[in-house]
Amino acid sequence: MTTTGLQPDERAHAKYDRLIVAAQQVPTVTAVVAHPCDETSLRGACEAADADLIVPILVGPKAKIAAVADKHQLAIGGFEVVDAPHSEAAAATAVQLIHEARGDLLMKGSLHTDELMRNVTAKATGLRTDRRISHVFVMDVPSYPETLFITDAAINIFPDLDCKRDIVQNAIDLYTQVGLGTPRVAILSAVETVTTKIPSTIDAAALCKMAERGQIKGGLLDGPLAFDNAISREAAEIKGIKSEVAGRAQILVVPDLEAGNMLAKNLTFLAHADAAGIVLGARVPIVLTSRADSVRARMASCAVAVLYADARRRSSKVPAA
Repeated sequence: MTTTGLQPDERAHAKYDRLIVAAQQVPTVTAVVAHPCDETSLRGACEAADADLIVPILVGPKAKIAAVADKHQLAIGGFEVVDAPHSEAAAATAVQLIHEARGDLLMKGSLHTDELMRNVTAKATGLRTDRRISHVFVMDVPSYPETLFITDAAINIFPDLDCKRDIVQNAIDLYTQVGLGTPRVAILSAVETVTTKIPSTIDAAALCKMAERGQIKGGLLDGPLAFDNAISREAAEIKGIKSEVAGRAQILVVPDLEAGNMLAKNLTFLAHADAAGIVLGARVPIVLTSRADSVRARMASCAVAVLYADARRRSSKVPAA
């Protein structure tokens, strides 16, 4: 067995620590925080601000936000607070602030995810782009040497091929723009051979061909791959799979939300992984945190969004050739 010289707890946080440190090196971005009306969401915004990751704009009932801050001794005196009477209004106001170019990223507070995303995806007033909106889990798995992206396990339930193309491209763009390099992308299924009996294997093969033809850019794709031969070199060798991706994937593209959600939660509860999360494909990155998230995972979610927002901001300033 190889060793890294790190104890398990240190290994568990090493990948996230690198992302947080990298995010602290870029100019601070403004984060619009929708309805931070409980301790977890308000503390998360304060901690990210204290770490020099963001400048928060808090959107929600001013009196309620102030009461939470006072009760839990959170210093919000230096933050702008935009009054909104309830969670639905807070979500709508937060989206409007993004339209007004007041913020570089959007953060979910203590409102329900569907409230926020309903306003994000609204046809007339939302933050849609030509790209399909999708979610990426950024996993820090202690036993795996790579930062592992899993997509989509939270937004698209049963994506078709066109949707999967956007899901893959969103994840590749995130991986490259946060400074992790060119990703190895495994398109997962139950088996590693193409068969009409399992439609996800056909989608996987099509996505790989799309990458060959330039319809998906920036990553190395292979699929279909079963989970074991996507992340284990030994399993890939036993199956006789020879590729640059098999055995050392960095992005895992799941066939549907059910598979992805179970995979991410298995890694969290059985492999003691941390799971940061970010929504892509909108006009700005969106941080979706859960009350069950660790402090480290919340900070990593914010750090990834900051790095992505900064990369997009810099690319938009590059003059056309």
